[in-house]
This record gives sequence, structure tokens and C-alpha cells, in this order.
Amino acid sequence: MRSLRIFALAAAATAALATSHARAADLPPLLPPPPPIIEYGGWYLRGDIGMTNQMVRSLDNLLFDTTVNLTIHDKNFEAGMLFGLGLGYRHNNWFRWDITGEYRGETGFHGFDTYGGPPVDGYNNYTAKKSEWVMMWNAYLDLGTWKGITPFVGAGIGASRIGIHSFRDIGVGPGPVDTAAYANSAYKWNFAWALHAGVAYNVTPDFTIELAYRYINLGDGKSGDIIPYTGVNALNNPMHFNDITSHDIKLGVRWALADMGVSHWAPPPPLISKY
Repeated sequence: MRSLRIFALAAAATAALATSHARAADLPPLLPPPPPIIEYGGWYLRGDIGMTNQMVRSLDNLLFDTTVNLTIHDKNFEAGMLFGLGLGYRHNNWFRWDITGEYRGETGFHGFDTYGGPPVDGYNNYTAKKSEWVMMWNAYLDLGTWKGITPFVGAGIGASRIGIHSFRDIGVGPGPVDTAAYANSAYKWNFAWALHAGVAYNVTPDFTIELAYRYINLGDGKSGDIIPYTGVNALNNPMHFNDITSHDIKLGVRWALADMGVSHWAPPPPLISKY
């Protein structure tokens, strides 16, 4: 009887082990761990070159308040070049920032007004040159990469130093009387802000080129005191250039100083069993 019990227990254990092996054979094989997801960051240098398309909202002068029927017909800046350098940091695949210094090259200004009348008693023909230095802190959102192309948007704040020089005022007054005046160079610091949009192309992991549009508000500029050709001036009356803005097109490059890969593991897919 005792032998029969031992035999029965051994048979039951063998059957249970066979059932366990059968169930294990039905499970899917163990999958290898997924590759890590790596987001690259680190410091980078940048350089930019571009074209400016500038405009001024209004002109103002102390004498305008006492001039009858003054009408400004023209107040335009010529297009110019810009050159910039910067240092930035890329936190991950979607956020980066940089600090840039930029020289906006000399551009010509042309203005024309009439006054008095009717009919018109006189006119003034203004010419000047303008240039500026701009320092900005910019932040960008990279919106995903497709075949090496990454669209982005951004915004920046900073300061501009606007210089107005070579100002001349040639005109005809009542009579008619020829008039001429000039102003020395003058410089003004302003708060500046900008909006960015563009696309970047990753030539290599360490080298990127950009084509970007930027709207920038540079603040106000002013000339030196406007002095008649006689050299006698009874009051200080610089010409004010209010709210100078620009639509810029820029071509830029970025060089990564060192990649700092930050990796994390994607969660493995769940194992599904029939049991």
C-alpha cells in the first residue's frame, strides 16, 4: 500500500511538471530591451548674415509743433546687411537658447515734407545714415525633425544702440528762400525685442544651417542738434526717428562644441500570454 502511494505522488508530480513545460512553451519569447532614446544637447556657436528691410513709424522735431500744415510724404530707409555671432545652449531636441551680438550695417535714409499754404510755402528734403549694434537673448522651440529638416519658432529680448549720422536738411522756404542745415552724429540705447521663424537643416550631428525670418523692434533713434548752414541755432532740435522696426532674412550656421547625450529607455511592450 505504501509503495502504491509513493508511485501515485511521483506520477502526479511528473504530470504537473509536464503541464508547466507545455504552458511555458506557449508563451512568446522574451524580447530584447529596446534601444535607448537619446536627446542631444550642449553648447554651440552660431554665425549669421542677412538683409534688413527697415522702416520708421514717424518723425518728430521741436519745430514741427509750430509749422503750419506740415505733411511728411516720405520717410524710408534703404535695405542693408547684418552680421552676427552668438553662443547658445541646446537643452534637448525641442528647446534651445542663445545670446547674440549683431552689427547692422549703414543704411541711407530719405525723407520729404511740405508745409504752409495753400499753396505750399516750402519743403524739406532730409537725408541721413543709420547703423546699430544689437544684443539679444533668444529662446527657440524646435518643432520636430523630418529628414534632417527642423522648423522652429522663437522670441528674443535685448538692447539696441542706434546711431544717426550725416543728417542733412536741404529745402526751400517761403519767398522762395533756399535753406540748408546739418546735424552731428548721435547715438541712443533702447530696449529691443524680436520674433523668429525658420527652418534648420542638420548637415551633420555637429553642423546645422538655418534660413530664418525675423521681425525686430529696435526702438527710437535721434540725430544730433540740427544747425542751420549759418552755424547759428537758437534752440536744440534733433530729429527723432520714432519706433524703428525691420523685417530681416537671415542665413545662419551652428557648430556644436560638444554633444551631451541624455538617454532614457523607452518602456518595453507588455508580454501577452494566452493564460
